[in-house]
Amino acid sequence: MATHARVFFLSLLLCLAAMPAAAGSIVVPPGNRNAEQPPIPGGSKSRTRALKTTFESKYAKIYALLKSDDGLRSKIRETAHQYGIDPLHMAGAIVGEHTYNVDAYDRLQTYYVKAVSYFRSSFSFSYDGEDVGDFLEHPEFDRCANASESYALWSCREAVWNDQFRGKRVDGRYYPDNRFSAVFFQPFYAGQTFGLGQLNPLTALQMTDMVHDVSGLPKLDHRRPQDVYRTIMDPDRTLPYVAATLKKSIEAYASIAGFDISDNPGITATLYNVGNPDERARALRKENRRRASQGKRPRLPQENYYGWLVNDRLDELMALFPES
Repeated sequence: MATHARVFFLSLLLCLAAMPAAAGSIVVPPGNRNAEQPPIPGGSKSRTRALKTTFESKYAKIYALLKSDDGLRSKIRETAHQYGIDPLHMAGAIVGEHTYNVDAYDRLQTYYVKAVSYFRSSFSFSYDGEDVGDFLEHPEFDRCANASESYALWSCREAVWNDQFRGKRVDGRYYPDNRFSAVFFQPFYAGQTFGLGQLNPLTALQMTDMVHDVSGLPKLDHRRPQDVYRTIMDPDRTLPYVAATLKKSIEAYASIAGFDISDNPGITATLYNVGNPDERARALRKENRRRASQGKRPRLPQENYYGWLVNDRLDELMALFPES
């Protein structure tokens, strides 16, 4: 490369790294960046073995549910349109969760039945007898008081948990070295997610303002855990939360990291799987500013094993929504 060209390329990278991300996002093209699927975690493998099935069988089962249920596909399409995203993002997240997390039910009606059962159950969001509402009275959470909406509020609270409580002893009580959602918001067992979208309650609480504004559903409250679980399990209520979660990831990567990921369902599925899109977008922005200072090309967002499957099967998923 000629000297002038190298200087121009370096200047371009520095400009991209410094500019406000939303002003000129780099479009992430469709498809996988990895030629082979990244390693699948051992926990996913062991859960699948315990069910005496395979990843391919689980994929076929959730795909068959989507293919056979015209009403479900219509709901996904309509919800995606409400949130301004391609329905492939929603289909990808649902397929990924049921391939690598849990097995799908054979009929959509089963999810509705389960939703009612959780609404009638008695449980709370708590840890070792401490209700999450009481826990949030700790002065460490005062910095979150001015958060203007649910995503900012619960993201702040999660950050406080990670900084001040996770794996530490506070006021004579030891708090586990585990995710905030696993410790306080999964009353039946840690790592638990439910429903068609396999959302965890903390994610639902984060997204409740957006869903209320866009879809008109009642706002969720951590003091009413049964409402939260019913929403997660009820397909009519949970699909807007799936869409909102994906929308938030797309917005975060555009505004923070400078990448438009709206054409790559494998990347949005990855973020749906791993969570914390703001934090991950900030980490990618930091890395690419460092790379720019070294004259290197920006690193594009990478799919994980879960997102890799979504991109690998994209033709099959597109066949579910041919008119989209």
